[in-house]
Amino acid sequence: MNSQRLAITEVIEQQIMRHARDCTPHEMCGLLVGEPGSDEVREFHPCRNAAASAIVYTLDPKDYMRVEQSADDRGLAIIGVVHSHTHTEAYPSATDVAQAPDPLWNYAILSLKHDPPRLRNYRIVAGEISETAVEIPPPARPK
Repeated sequence: MNSQRLAITEVIEQQIMRHARDCTPHEMCGLLVGEPGSDEVREFHPCRNAAASAIVYTLDPKDYMRVEQSADDRGLAIIGVVHSHTHTEAYPSATDVAQAPDPLWNYAILSLKHDPPRLRNYRIVAGEISETAVEIPPPARPK
């Protein structure tokens, strides 16, 4: 629980990258869902950037409510948010820090400045930023 890493699958990483490219030139955003208290992402839910901006994101409130309700109904929880930086490094901006609502969440950022894009993850607690590893385990081999 609340380890120093974020575990996602290669499939989820590809979904995040695809959503970011589809949203360009605007920042993309989406929610990460997993077991409550876990740092293992089971699902990525693309959301609309209500700000429709290349420099900030605002999760569409209807998307947030839909994802939260669906997760709750299945015994899961929102464990973080991911958004893209279209032309800058994957590091939280002052706006990102000010908007960080939950100290237990993961705050993942995908930088499109690089090819391939770079995904990094952070914890933001009381304005303090700390980076955690992003682990993408190899796909399970069929038995």
